Amino acid sequence: MRVPIITTDEPSFTFSENSIVNPTISPDPFGPSASTTHIVRAAHGYSFRVSKGTRFRIIDIHGEQVVDFMAWAHTSPVFTLTEKVSMAYTRFHLSGVTPAVGECLWTNRDRPLLRLTADTVKVHDMTFMSCFPELYEKEGLKGHRSCAGNIAEAMERWGMRSYLEIADPFNIFQNTPNYSLKGGLGCSRPGDYVEFEALDDAVVAISSCPYDLGGFNGGKITDVAVVIAEKSK
Repeated sequence: MRVPIITTDEPSFTFSENSIVNPTISPDPFGPSASTTHIVRAAHGYSFRVSKGTRFRIIDIHGEQVVDFMAWAHTSPVFTLTEKVSMAYTRFHLSGVTPAVGECLWTNRDRPLLRLTADTVKVHDMTFMSCFPELYEKEGLKGHRSCAGNIAEAMERWGMRSYLEIADPFNIFQNTPNYSLKGGLGCSRPGDYVEFEALDDAVVAISSCPYDLGGFNGGKITDVAVVIAEKSK
């Protein structure tokens, strides 16, 4: 089955030359289920809604690209930013370690919202904040894009007014276990992915992390992909 590719209409950014025009993504990642793919451009963000039972994948197209991941419950007709995936609650339920396949990301209402159903990397981070504008300004990089800003932009249509409203991220593909760097910062290879199943209706936001200092993200910010199955098996 051919997967429709939805491209963004966002303005170009400094790192866009590292993007690819025709990404190689499995055309049928969910078997017989129809699916839709969205390419999230390097150093930009994206938000989307998923209904209960829906599965979706976050794919690192080029490798070594960290993805900041956040989600909010959408359980009432009027969406608010109140109930959100919490790294503190998730750490409590998982004894401080990142989730394994079959385990969940928990919300600040102490309930599981997303279940991890597949993971080709198994190295992620639940301890560090998203990069933010002031972090770059202190490095003399005023106007540099940030994950906090990317998420706020992507969530503006859902009512977010400022990057100060974001949640602590689940840093997908980021290798910072126990606050000590063991091996490369980025362990993902081209085509690696994580896959989730929504346990309730939710709004998800991600950022292709624009942090390009000290060799982070392999020293080159690249596109990532979101593949959403129309119907869970």
